[in-house]
Amino acid sequence: MYFGLSEEQKSLEENISKFLSDNAPLDAIKAVADGEEAKAEEIHKGIIELGLSGLMVPESYGGLELNMLFATVVSSALGAGTAPVPYAGAYVMAPIAITLAGDEDQKNEWLPKIAGGEKVIGVGLSEFVGAREDAGIEFENGKVSGRSLFLIDGKNADAYLLANKSGELFLIDSSSKGITVTELVTVDKTRTSIELTLDKVDATLLPGSSDLSVIEKVLDAGRLMLSADTVGASQVMLDKAVAYSLERKQFGRLIGSFQAVKHMCAEMAAELEPCHSMIWHAAHSQDSSSEDARLMACQTKSHVSEVGKQISKTSTEVHGGMGFTDELGLHYWFKRIGLNRQLLGSPELIREEAGKLQGFDQ
Repeated sequence: MYFGLSEEQKSLEENISKFLSDNAPLDAIKAVADGEEAKAEEIHKGIIELGLSGLMVPESYGGLELNMLFATVVSSALGAGTAPVPYAGAYVMAPIAITLAGDEDQKNEWLPKIAGGEKVIGVGLSEFVGAREDAGIEFENGKVSGRSLFLIDGKNADAYLLANKSGELFLIDSSSKGITVTELVTVDKTRTSIELTLDKVDATLLPGSSDLSVIEKVLDAGRLMLSADTVGASQVMLDKAVAYSLERKQFGRLIGSFQAVKHMCAEMAAELEPCHSMIWHAAHSQDSSSEDARLMACQTKSHVSEVGKQISKTSTEVHGGMGFTDELGLHYWFKRIGLNRQLLGSPELIREEAGKLQGFDQ
């Protein structure tokens, strides 16, 4: 049986890649990394015009109602282009959470605006994924207090979707009183991350989130999007390494003719190729409500994170000293892969979670 992308999915991937090639070349990425927010906003408007903001929103609320495999294809293409735009949190995790757990008023309020690109929701699951002693999210009498770390797509968001330790989800308007926003400095300058400090801030509970399966599905979706982003970025780093080895000469020969360099490129290709199928299968498992959906999301995130780390390192080595220069820009993909590795759980934490799912802790 053939298992791969459909013609529609391939076409979507090609359209996104072409858009990023035309509108977000390396010079534009450098400008965004240097703080030119207007350029990032211009690229963001472009992906909204492509319809990506409504990808996971039900048709009844103005969205496309596509599946996780389509979302994975998009994320991979965005990672390949190091696109400086909100996606995993704002346009995948948030609409999934509201669709599954929101009441009718919440759905009518937010889903059409997400689909139309009018509203961006930042997502913070740090308290559920990896709670910290000095943080915590407490909900009482319609008020939320505490700290939420490493919000995905949180900068300049119109609202925040936060989780507490038990997995309940809350919506907070970003203009509410009592919110202190701290922009976090990370290695990845193509995307921003923030921390929230909350002091009795008005919040609304997503009533369906008392069911633990809701946040698990939201978390799995986020992990798959990060995995796909890493695969897309890793493929570019591999392609760039191969292309460079066929251009760079040393001792009067192309370095690609040296056995050591051949082995490095071959090992990268052998490690990465199965990852494409892995993220597709994990996405398919989410769509088909397979019993192994959660396990596949964990295994995919942990494995792809390790492969991406190795490819980013090896690709830089193939480029030699040029790999470290800003002129080449290889570091944008390198750092993106590094941040993806840690968001929503490091490989070590997720493998422990996968072990528990399989009963290895008994």
